[in-house]
Order: sequence, then C-alpha cells, then structure tokens
Amino acid sequence: MTDDTYAPNPVELATELTIAWLSNPNTRTTADDVPAFLAQMHASVQSLVGGNEVAAAPSDEPKEYVGAVTARKSLSSPDHIISMIDGKPYKTLRRHLATNGMTPQEYRDRYNLKADYPMVAPAYSEARRTMAKSIGLGRKPGQTNAPKADAPAAKPAPRKRKTEEATAE
Repeated sequence: MTDDTYAPNPVELATELTIAWLSNPNTRTTADDVPAFLAQMHASVQSLVGGNEVAAAPSDEPKEYVGAVTARKSLSSPDHIISMIDGKPYKTLRRHLATNGMTPQEYRDRYNLKADYPMVAPAYSEARRTMAKSIGLGRKPGQTNAPKADAPAAKPAPRKRKTEEATAE
C-alpha cells in the first residue's frame, strides 16, 4: 500500500487564488498591484504548505502617534475635551475610546499624557455632580439634606389638638 499524499504546488495555489481575486467584480486594482499581490499570496501559501511561519518584519520601536491637537488645546474649553484621535469635541472620552478599541490608560500612553489627564469635561462633570446631589446620591440611608448655613431654618407650624380640629368643623 502506497502512501500517496497530495503535496500542493504553492505556485499553482497562489496563481489560482490571484486569478479568483482578480475575477471578483468588486476588486478594484491596477496592473501594478498584481505582481505584489501574487508575491504576497505565494509567500503565504508557501508558509502554509511548508508549515513555516512567515516572520513579520520585527518592529522594535513602537509607532509614534501624533495627536490631532495638542494636550493644552484639547483641554482649553470647560464644556468639552477635544479628542487627540480625530480632533472632535466630546463631553466624555470613555465611549469614544471604547469605539476605537482603547482604554483611557492606553490613550494616555499613546499620546504621552499625564496620569491625571481627565476623561470628562469639567462642566459636564459638575452638571452630573449637581444632579446626583439633588436626587440624593451619596447620602447615608435615613440622612436628609442638611439646611445651608446661610439659610434660616424654617419653624414648623404649631399642631392643633384633636379637640380643636373637631370644634373647627
């Protein structure tokens, strides 16, 4: 019994894949791009057939990111923070960063920002703080709003006795 294993030819496979790619009506390319695509496809197929991993070009140095605006400009308005990714104003950067696949710490690291760089605009933060205090968040159970020091305390009206209420009717 012979062990006939099919050993695909990487050149033929790469050629067939390139032909399929070019025959797709949605592929928009120029003639100059075809040889580069064929070479890349051949290298990929060769690594799959041969079992060798194609070593990606090692990038020892991290990519330098340049912000759309400076850090000072991004914090210039109390109403919003300007994103260094796209240069647009936001009241809070957390959701914007999440849609770009970043955490606040990664954002700070990418643009060399200080650890205390805010993620929320000051005016928005104050508005949320005021609203939270007005609905009673942050108090212990059973605790009421304390009267302000400059406001006089209102005296409760004297309560009528039950006999007085009955005669008044």
